Amino acid sequence: MSEIDIERFARHIVLKEIGGPGQQKLKRARIFITGAGGLGSPAALYLAAAGVGHLTIADPDTVSLDNLQRQVLYRTDEVGEPKVLRGKAALTALNPGTEIDARQVALTPANARELIAGHDLVLDGTDDFATRFAVNDACLAERIPLVSGAVGRWDGQVGVFGATPESPCYRCLVPDIPPDAETCARVGIVGALPGMIGSMMALEAIKHITGAGDTLDGRIFLFDGLAAEARTLRLPRDPACPACGG
Repeated sequence: MSEIDIERFARHIVLKEIGGPGQQKLKRARIFITGAGGLGSPAALYLAAAGVGHLTIADPDTVSLDNLQRQVLYRTDEVGEPKVLRGKAALTALNPGTEIDARQVALTPANARELIAGHDLVLDGTDDFATRFAVNDACLAERIPLVSGAVGRWDGQVGVFGATPESPCYRCLVPDIPPDAETCARVGIVGALPGMIGSMMALEAIKHITGAGDTLDGRIFLFDGLAAEARTLRLPRDPACPACGG
């Protein structure tokens, strides 16, 4: 590492669970983030700040005024511009040492596998189940671990899937698209909540890459913002899972 890197990442380097070797792992890591919104924004900021060497960010949308209540990667004067391009500019300004691959594209079953191939880890911060299923299937096919986050009005969850051949996949948790799925546009969401859950997604990514501690592989972290309560549940692999088949 350069002298600048040693100074920039000093607080990681003195952590016994990360240290110099862990920081080098982060520098070599290639992480894919799908969805540059409420969850992807804080996750991308913290991963760039942590020194991840390569981030690919995929999102088809442009910045809108109602994004700014929770999507901390963007500014008012960027309304109407592509999220991934404005995100790339913000992340590069934060850490010029992180290579940013901006993809203004929607992830679909047809392109998901091609998009994520060659990455060490995938973070899914999208807000629709069809995309989540496409990401999960692609991760299974490419054998890439998945960090998945989700938020409701006042609650959120984070899980890690597919970290080992014995791990559950996302569809062990959600086998089919729920018929009553809510959207934040319809029911609302408190702005600080995605910041917390997105930051936890980045934390799980850092732990996975560096080997620090225990990740949420095979577990789901659930947070209730109104009650200020959290719990972690075990998630076994489902023998009847439509994606991984148990």
